[in-house]
Amino acid sequence: MSSIAKMDDLEDAKKELKELKRKVEKADDAKARLVLEKLEGDELKENAKTEMMAQAGKQESCQKEFTQDLEKVKDDIQKLSKHKKDILDKLRRCKAQLEAKKTEASKLKHKFKIYAQIPETEVKFLSLIREENEEGEDTSDSVRGVFTISQRAAVLLLGGQALITFEEEKVAQKVLKLPGCRVSCEDKTLNVKPKGLALETSVKFEVHMDVSRKELKVSNIPPAMPQDRTEDRLEISFSRPTRGGGEVESVDYDVKTGTGSITFLKPGVAWRLARKGVYKVNLESEVNVKVGPAYDFKLEKFQTSCGSSRRTILLEGIDDVEDEEDLQDHLEIHFQKPNNSGGEIENIKYIAKGKSLQAFFSEDKVDTTN
Repeated sequence: MSSIAKMDDLEDAKKELKELKRKVEKADDAKARLVLEKLEGDELKENAKTEMMAQAGKQESCQKEFTQDLEKVKDDIQKLSKHKKDILDKLRRCKAQLEAKKTEASKLKHKFKIYAQIPETEVKFLSLIREENEEGEDTSDSVRGVFTISQRAAVLLLGGQALITFEEEKVAQKVLKLPGCRVSCEDKTLNVKPKGLALETSVKFEVHMDVSRKELKVSNIPPAMPQDRTEDRLEISFSRPTRGGGEVESVDYDVKTGTGSITFLKPGVAWRLARKGVYKVNLESEVNVKVGPAYDFKLEKFQTSCGSSRRTILLEGIDDVEDEEDLQDHLEIHFQKPNNSGGEIENIKYIAKGKSLQAFFSEDKVDTTN
């Protein structure tokens, strides 16, 4: 029985040994797997560390690049701000210059405005340009006139002053070099001072005028009827040959201003009616309207000029020791004498204190106007 028991114990021991071997192999496999996993983890860790270092370097590079770009943007913003400031300063200066130019232009515009009643003047006829048809009739639609307006140079002569124009320029220039002149009168001696003469600015321009031979201006039209009916009545009225009218091409009427224009088919009718000044038309009743020529005009070749008279001197500081005419005679006698640096006088004008006059200059003489 003991042998059998031993055999059983041996079998149990073998089984237990086999189980232990299996467990040891399993433990070795687990150990090997853990070692392998550890190695793989170390490799991943190293790779992660390398990647982290690379990312850190990249971040540092990006940060550096960002800082450089930021500094560049700040520099550009500063430059743009300075440029903006310069532009605003320039804009303010330009605005100031513009306002100054506008003020100057306004002054010049006011200065060169001519307020004058131009007297009736003979007009020099130069040439006639006609447009004729086969029958020899004048078919031109307008007449053009070119008028040259020239303002003579002038100077304002005040009381206690005199103008003397010598025949020779060298005499005037010699007198102007004198510091003063002593003029003998009846019982007194005058001390007068000769000065050069600066003339006021004068202007010259051309007026180009085109007067229509077919169009007639009409005014003072009463608003008695609607616009279309008024235009019809005007056309009928101006078409009547018994009143000097003719065939009408078109009618233009402004009810707000009571004015209009009539265009005739043939030239010449408008001129004939314009000379009358008034014309009878039939609206609701027979009324007189004003008629006149239709024309366009423009200014060309506007020129300004200023300067001084080389043969004329101005005398100042003259006291009224005698009447105006006698004192002027004494001045003329004094400045005619060569020993007083004078010479032949072409024109002289003295004006007493309390008066003034305008002296106009031309190539040949000096005219004075009170």
